Amino acid sequence: MFNRYFVQFIWVLLLITLKVEASDTLAVGAAQLDKYLPMLKDKQVGLVVNQSAQVNGAHLVDTLLAHEVSVIRIFSPEHGFRGDQDAGAHIDNSVDAKTGLPIVSLYGAQKHPSKETLEDLDVILFDIQDVGVRFYTYISTMHNMMQAAKENGIAFIVLDRPNPNIRFVAGPVLDNEFRSFVGMHPIPVLHGMTVGELALMIEGEGWLLGKQRLDLKVISVTNYDASIEYSLPIAPSPNLPNQRAIHLYPSLCLFEATAVSVGRGTDFPFQTFGHHKVKLGDFEFSPRSIIGAARYPKLEGMQVWGKDLRHSAIRGFDLTWFVSAYEQFELNNERFILHPDFLDKLAGTDILRLAVEQGLKVHQIEAIWEKELKTFKEKRMPYLLYNR
Repeated sequence: MFNRYFVQFIWVLLLITLKVEASDTLAVGAAQLDKYLPMLKDKQVGLVVNQSAQVNGAHLVDTLLAHEVSVIRIFSPEHGFRGDQDAGAHIDNSVDAKTGLPIVSLYGAQKHPSKETLEDLDVILFDIQDVGVRFYTYISTMHNMMQAAKENGIAFIVLDRPNPNIRFVAGPVLDNEFRSFVGMHPIPVLHGMTVGELALMIEGEGWLLGKQRLDLKVISVTNYDASIEYSLPIAPSPNLPNQRAIHLYPSLCLFEATAVSVGRGTDFPFQTFGHHKVKLGDFEFSPRSIIGAARYPKLEGMQVWGKDLRHSAIRGFDLTWFVSAYEQFELNNERFILHPDFLDKLAGTDILRLAVEQGLKVHQIEAIWEKELKTFKEKRMPYLLYNR
C-alpha cells in the first residue's frame, strides 16, 4: 500500500515539475501565434524577414500561409531573404520560388520601400534576429519600414527575439552628424536592447519623421531576461556563423575600415584578425573567395599573421586589439586606417578615431563616453520589456 501511494506521489511531483518547466520555456514572438494571428485576420500582410524568421523549424512565411493569412509581399534586408548574400552586396527584387511571393529588396538601389509596394498592405510584420550592435544594419531596415508604415497608416508588429549581446551597453553614443545606414540612432555601439524594445524607443523618442503616431505592437519573448544566455539557432548572417563570432563582432568590426583582415574569406570570420605585412600575432591564415559570404575578401590569397580568437572569452566592446594594432602599424610605418570616414560612421563619431591617433590609452578613450552611456541607460528605461 505504501509503495503504491509513494509511486503516485512521485508521478504527481513529476507532472508538476514538467508543467513548471514547460511554462518557463522561452518562446520568441513568432512562436506565439495565438497573440498575433487575430491581428492578421482579414488583413493584407507584408513581412520583413530573412532566414532567421523561424517558427518551430518552419519559416514564418510558410507558417502564416498554412494559417491562411493573406501574405502579399516579402521585404528583405542586407544578405537577402535567404541570408546567403555577401555583406554590402546590392540585392535586386525577386520572387520566392517556393511560394511565388514577390520579394522587395531593401538593400539594393533603394533602402526604403516604394509607395507602390505598400499601398495594398494593412499590416507589416518584422521578424529578424538581431545581434544588438548599432552598425548591424537590420535595425536600420526596421527603422525605414517603421517610417514607411507611419507615413502610410499601416500597422507595424515586431515579433521580438532575444539579443545575444543584451548584457552590454558600451561604446560611443552616435552623434547625428555621423548618421548613416550603419548607424541611424543616438545609441551606443552596444545598446543592450532587443529589436522590440528598440522599436518602442524609436517611436517613443520621436526618431521617426511626422507628427502622427505609428500603430506599433511588440509581441515580446516569454520567460526571457538579461541573465539568460541565448544561443542563436540560426546564423543571423553569413559572416557571423556562430556564437563566438557574434560576441567578437562589436570589437572587431572597426577593423573593417582599416588595412586589417577580420577573417572574411575563411571558415572563421570575425574570430581572427591579421595583416600580411605587420605581424599582429603568430596565427596564419589566407583569405579566399567564398561566394555568398566574401566574394572579394580583404587580403585575398595573401599569407596573413594575426590572432586566433576562436577560444577567446572577450565580449562586449573591447578596444584593446584595435589600439594595439594601430600602435604596431605606426611602429612599422604602415598605414592602418584606410577609410577614416567609414570608421567614423561605424563608431558614430570621430572622437574615437582622433583619440586613437592622439595615442590615448584604452581606459582614457572609454572614459570619454562614460557620461553619455549613463544618460542613455536612463533614457531607455521606459522602453525595456525584460528584467536587467
